[in-house]
Amino acid sequence: MTTTPRTTSRTTAPTATAALLPPLTGIGVGGGSAAGPVARMAAPPALPEPRAVAPDDAPAEAAAARAALAAVAEDLEGRAAAADGEAAGVLAAQAMMAADPALADRAAALTTEGHDAAHALDAAFGAFRASLVAAGGYFAERTADLDDLRDRAVARVLGLPMPGLPDPGHPYVLVADDLAPADTAQLDPATVLALVTEGGGPTSHTAILAKVLGLPAVVGCAGAGRLAEGTRLLVDGATGTVVPEPTAGQVAEAAAREEERRRAVARVSGPGRTADGHAVGLLVNLGALPELPAAAAADSEGVGLFRTEFLYLDRTTAPTAEEQRAAYRNVFDAFAGRRVVVRTLDAGADKPLPFATAPGEPNPALGVRGLRTARRHPALLDTQLAAIAAAARDTAADVWVMAPMVSVPAEAAAFAEQARAHGLRTAGAMVEVPAAALRAGQLAQGCDFLSIGTNDLAQYAFAADRMLGSLAGLLDPWQPALLDLVRTAAAAGAAHGRPVGVCGEAAADPLLALVLVGLGVTSLSTAPACLPEVRAALAAHTLDTCRRLAGLALSASDAETARTAVARAAEAARATRTAEPEQTPPAAEAAARTAPAG
Repeated sequence: MTTTPRTTSRTTAPTATAALLPPLTGIGVGGGSAAGPVARMAAPPALPEPRAVAPDDAPAEAAAARAALAAVAEDLEGRAAAADGEAAGVLAAQAMMAADPALADRAAALTTEGHDAAHALDAAFGAFRASLVAAGGYFAERTADLDDLRDRAVARVLGLPMPGLPDPGHPYVLVADDLAPADTAQLDPATVLALVTEGGGPTSHTAILAKVLGLPAVVGCAGAGRLAEGTRLLVDGATGTVVPEPTAGQVAEAAAREEERRRAVARVSGPGRTADGHAVGLLVNLGALPELPAAAAADSEGVGLFRTEFLYLDRTTAPTAEEQRAAYRNVFDAFAGRRVVVRTLDAGADKPLPFATAPGEPNPALGVRGLRTARRHPALLDTQLAAIAAAARDTAADVWVMAPMVSVPAEAAAFAEQARAHGLRTAGAMVEVPAAALRAGQLAQGCDFLSIGTNDLAQYAFAADRMLGSLAGLLDPWQPALLDLVRTAAAAGAAHGRPVGVCGEAAADPLLALVLVGLGVTSLSTAPACLPEVRAALAAHTLDTCRRLAGLALSASDAETARTAVARAAEAARATRTAEPEQTPPAAEAAARTAPAG
């Protein structure tokens, strides 16, 4: 992960706009800090005045519209083939949308009504966009994809420059209202120093990929739209602050902090431990096989969240048991001797499947999703558990399974019983809805472990769509009410001798990791690039300090107050510990040698 402060030698005089702007704040992701000049996303292509199309000319306009869509799809397919991991999946999904024959047919039909190719494409995308907005949830989130495809197709048919990432010829801080998935997937950390977006939230594509790339980023940053091209910024992904036209002293101070953090990260490796030897399992999230090499190479204790949806997406039928077994075995072999926690199919809501998801649900996020899918299609879960068990045989990996979207204790117990019937020894439940957190003790009695998904738990606790950027503040994982639910689940797990992990985006924040451990969480699972800083943060603080920090966060009135109070207290505790002679109590030495990571 990039932790060294990065700046560009380009200097710019403060603009009038920048001089009037105070520091901006948003949600910090990605960690680290960087300084450099603003470069903004290229503007979408402007539509010319409509041209009346005679009936005889309609076929040519229709052909032009189809050709533009095909060219966009081909370009995205090529970029997907050259990419890997999450970027490849994002680009491939966009290519499929551009190649949708229904979209091309709609644009062609509009040309017969007298529209020129550019306006036919614009109207066709507009109709599809309205449908997605009306559907809400996952579908509404895909409007950003459609807007990007519309811009690309219109630019192609008009012969205009393709919209997308700027290329000013020097490193820059990318500023945008939001980033389309195709653009986010193509970010080059050698050129893009940091990201600032006015929209987006902690679970957006921008936020997730910023963490993967190790880029400092601030999303949901109000006022970012007023930052002029060339304005020099200091972006701090840890604090979520953006300083226009920083002084040399501010940049130097940020650089010093980054250098200290870099040294702290380099000093620590191996299993997660607090400063006094309390074990905290540090694991990676895995969402697709192209991510496997980097995930397996990470200094982790295994996989805390193996998302299996990649096997099911973009298909008209479910994968066979043998297809699944082969994919799972690849992962288990790569993590021989380590734990792999497999999440069973989480279909529905943001991952609709034609063979598993009922169309037309008025609110998919509150409908048949996750484990509930097994009620309608029991063979899906049964086949998957059989495939996982078959792949786990004769492997050196410690294979666990867990069910998503568990709501009541009976579901957890039934899932665990079904998993054990297939020969899977360790079965758990995800805590993603408040009901599961509030009855976590009863859930723990029926299964072997609990795993908290903070993204969905926040969505349901605050009745805030996790895909809606305007509600990003409610979805901030520092919200004290969310942390209360985490504490409840962790305490219930401890009372029944069950490990309780966190596998949501909250686990990637080194400062929040301290709070989570203080709340009783026994393991943290996140993107591989985020583990070094989380490990270093734990090593710099005792368990007692983590508990004190957790108390500060819980007593705060809101997320920002919690974050600020914990940051100040953690820095004071770190400074005090650094000033003291280093000594390891005998009890801590024993704990470090023997304590297992939960």
